[in-house]
Amino acid sequence: MAWTDYSSAPAPGTPVCEAAQVGGALSLTVTTGRGAFPLLVVRTGDGLRAYVNACPHQYLPLDYRGDQLLSADGTMLMCTAHGARFDILTGTAVAGADCGLDSVPVRIENGMVVIGGE
Repeated sequence: MAWTDYSSAPAPGTPVCEAAQVGGALSLTVTTGRGAFPLLVVRTGDGLRAYVNACPHQYLPLDYRGDQLLSADGTMLMCTAHGARFDILTGTAVAGADCGLDSVPVRIENGMVVIGGE
């Protein structure tokens, strides 16, 4: 499923948070007239990545049972509900899930993270 298939998917240009708020992994909800959209924004060595905060195994938020989402070496996102792991740069499943995370395009505008175009 693509992120735009979610009924609550925010439109391109929707503000998410201040870029400075994103340290490692930041779980948040973007609320618009379409509803509440679960988002996970991750700082990587070359910028920011964002994913729908829903593990494809059971569609629970990755931080369902805690906020330790990054692996010790910082290369993977981990589902706290059942331990699935995903590559931080691509969202590809590494272990514990049959498919990866849905990537959401983001960009920084005037110090704010905003939803990008498709």
